[in-house]
Amino acid sequence: AWLGGRPLRPAGTRVRIGPATIGDGSVAVIAGPCAVETPEQMTATAELVAEHGAVALRGGVFKPRTSPHSFQGLGFGGLDLLVEARRRTGLPFVTEVVDPEHVKRLAEVVDGFQIGARNMQNFALLSAVGQTGLPVLLKRGFGCTVEETLAAGEYLLLEGNDQVVLCERGIRTFEPSARFTLDLTAVAQWKQHTHLPVIVDPSHSSGRPELVEPLSLAAVAAGADALLIDVHVQPEQALCDANQALRPEQFAGLMTRLAGAVAGLGRSLQER
Repeated sequence: AWLGGRPLRPAGTRVRIGPATIGDGSVAVIAGPCAVETPEQMTATAELVAEHGAVALRGGVFKPRTSPHSFQGLGFGGLDLLVEARRRTGLPFVTEVVDPEHVKRLAEVVDGFQIGARNMQNFALLSAVGQTGLPVLLKRGFGCTVEETLAAGEYLLLEGNDQVVLCERGIRTFEPSARFTLDLTAVAQWKQHTHLPVIVDPSHSSGRPELVEPLSLAAVAAGADALLIDVHVQPEQALCDANQALRPEQFAGLMTRLAGAVAGLGRSLQER
């Protein structure tokens, strides 16, 4: 029997990231920049997303990029900036881990891990992260099926760690009009077949800020427990995925309209 199968826990699993909860029926928003870049950028963005209702912060210090010539992140130096942003705002943070060797050191300070799409089937990494017991946002590989994603989640569950959130972030299809095709069918299927909560990343899937809001609303309607949103105080200066991040006023507008949509579905936006 699959450890993530819904019959094992019909009421669903709640994943705690610091004081925030994913999977309790409310809609949680995790927001922040794709990559941690400077103290000023991180502090300003953290304060912005906290002010507008995010319950946790995202920011990558290690960035596996398709091209080795792209910005790869600040590494452990960037971790201090996330810790400082948490101290200032009270928001817990998740960050991506790319190397099993980094897991123990990161586990001492992070509130949760993110496994990137390119590492979804890095089984040594999955096992190492599972052993920490810390929450994990497991991103679906862009060429991986619904069931392969569940199987990757089993590697984490087999380590005794049930704090796993499945992340739909778009799959590669024949359609070139957006960076990826957001697969909301996967969201609905995971909600039916697994007890794990589901988070949707409308930013990395579309790669275009004007698509983030409609995809966010659709994700919540499909049953997503949370949203992972790319926000940057000055997107044009971003070193990573500059063309997809929401500006401050766009994020504020999204959160306002999201609250109305969520209420219409009989749910609520999670508050800090």
